[in-house]
Amino acid sequence: MTTSFPMNAGDDPYSYSKNSQLQKEVLDNAKEMVRDAIIRKLDIKILLSSSNTFRITELGCSIGPNTFSAMQHVVEALKEKYKNNIPEFQIFFNDHVTNDFNTLFRSLPIDRSYYAFGVSGSFHGRLFPSRSIHFAHCSTSIHWLSKTPKELLDEKSPSWNKGLIHYIGASNIEVMNAYVAQFEKDMEMFFNARAEEIVPGGMMLLISPQLSECLLKFFGSSLMALVNEGKLDESLVNSFNVPVYFPSIEDMTKVVEKNDCFSIERIELTHPTSKLVDEADAKTLMINLRAVLEGLFINHFGSKLAKEAFTRTILKSDEISAWMKIKYKKACQLFIALKRK
Repeated sequence: MTTSFPMNAGDDPYSYSKNSQLQKEVLDNAKEMVRDAIIRKLDIKILLSSSNTFRITELGCSIGPNTFSAMQHVVEALKEKYKNNIPEFQIFFNDHVTNDFNTLFRSLPIDRSYYAFGVSGSFHGRLFPSRSIHFAHCSTSIHWLSKTPKELLDEKSPSWNKGLIHYIGASNIEVMNAYVAQFEKDMEMFFNARAEEIVPGGMMLLISPQLSECLLKFFGSSLMALVNEGKLDESLVNSFNVPVYFPSIEDMTKVVEKNDCFSIERIELTHPTSKLVDEADAKTLMINLRAVLEGLFINHFGSKLAKEAFTRTILKSDEISAWMKIKYKKACQLFIALKRK
């Protein structure tokens, strides 16, 4: 992809700021793991031996309010760690150049105990010119790929992933292999960049929700309904693949070990509680996904067809809720705590 597609901007009914309950659950469920990693694994004597400034970067911040909650969790744990010798905190909020930073900074907490900065650019590459970051945090966006796997296989036929928009459920093994290959390539760039930016002894926390993968098929079925009605060319659906990969523990371990600049302090797949999943609240879940994916869909299908596909999917909320109660697995998320060697 040559264009970035950030979360829906502003504060309208389908904006990310008003529709990110799922991401809030992920961050709240990880709060104690974040605290534990900081209290048990972060060596503050090494990090601040020559400075009283502690720099934190939030990778993939979007427009809030979840990013502020995540940073508050981090700062609270750091204050507990430092006790009476609390440093100056500087937090760098990062996202794509086209992210709605205006909304982000208008909603900064008044009572925050840190200085806030905006850093635009993809986290797959370098963001800072030298090692200066003590702590990096990336939640809910680490599973986004830098490009669609189909771009790797342009020589394949238009029916490469016929009728599907994701690798989940694909019968063609090349589809899965393409997603894995792109994930490994992206993470190689990601860890190489972070290794240049994070000071020795600094930490990085990654949180990857594994919940939404199967729900993508319902957006795909709405697109195919438009195809069957003659409103959409099937080749457009076949050439569209959502650039999201949900890594396993084995996937993440492999890319970290290949980079060899970070030690794995903790990695586990957790099964937190989720009000949205436990109550099979499909409507809220699908609107949350719309806030995340709408820009991507509009770029490929155009505004009219994309919005109709989302509207149709949300109207199937009762059907999706019934499916969730019978077949949907318990929510889970991957938590990784890394330390710069």
